[in-house]
Amino acid sequence: MATKAGRPSLLNVCLISPHPLVLDEVRRWLARAGMEPKLHRLNPALVSEPEVIPRAWIYVVDGHAPRPVTERVVAGILNRDPKARLVVLANRWTGTRAFPLLRLGVKGLLSYAEARRQLPQALKAVAEGGFWAPRSLLSRFMDSMVNGNGRKRIVTGLNVLTIREQEVLSALLDNLSNKEIAAKLHIAERTAKFHVSNLLNKFDVQSRQQLILHCLSTGHRL
Repeated sequence: MATKAGRPSLLNVCLISPHPLVLDEVRRWLARAGMEPKLHRLNPALVSEPEVIPRAWIYVVDGHAPRPVTERVVAGILNRDPKARLVVLANRWTGTRAFPLLRLGVKGLLSYAEARRQLPQALKAVAEGGFWAPRSLLSRFMDSMVNGNGRKRIVTGLNVLTIREQEVLSALLDNLSNKEIAAKLHIAERTAKFHVSNLLNKFDVQSRQQLILHCLSTGHRL
C-alpha cells in the first residue's frame, strides 16, 4: 500500500527491541493488519556506541530498554534520517520518559496494552504526518514547552482566522474536546466541530494534536 507523495509503503516498518519475545509478539500484531515488519534485536549494552539498524520508513521502538538506550536509538535514527517516523512503546508513560522523546521528534507513544489494539492505526497516523499519544500527556507536554509566566497562546496565520476561529483555536490549545468547546463558547457541538475542521484545513494539518504541536513550534502568540 503506497502513501502520499511517493513515500515508502506502510509495510516498510522496523521493530526494535532487546527482547526477542517482544519482537515476535509485536510482529504478530502487525501481521494481522497485513504488515511484515523488519526485526532488529537491540543490544542494550551498547549505550555509547552506534548500532546498525535496518533502514525503514517507520520505526517501532520498545521503550522497555533503559531510558538512555531508548533516547540514543531514537536520536541515532533521526540523525541518520530526519524524515523517519518513530513510535515508542512502554508499560506506561510519564512526563519524565515521554517529554524527552517528543522533543527528539517521536510521533507516537503507546502502552503495550494500547499497541495490541491500536498500533496499525497509530502507524498510519504518523505516516501521514500526525501524532498518536494520550491527550493528557500531550497537554502536559505543551505546558512544559511554554516559557515565562502564565500560559501563552502561540499561533501563526491569524490574519486568515475569523474571531470565532481564534476563540476555537484558543480552546483547542487548552486541549478541550468539541463538546467542551461548544459549552465554553455557547455554540452547538456540530458548529464547534465545523470550526475545528476549518482550522485543520487552514493550517494544512490532519489532526488536532498536529495542529496544537504546530502552533507550539511557531513563534507567534495568540
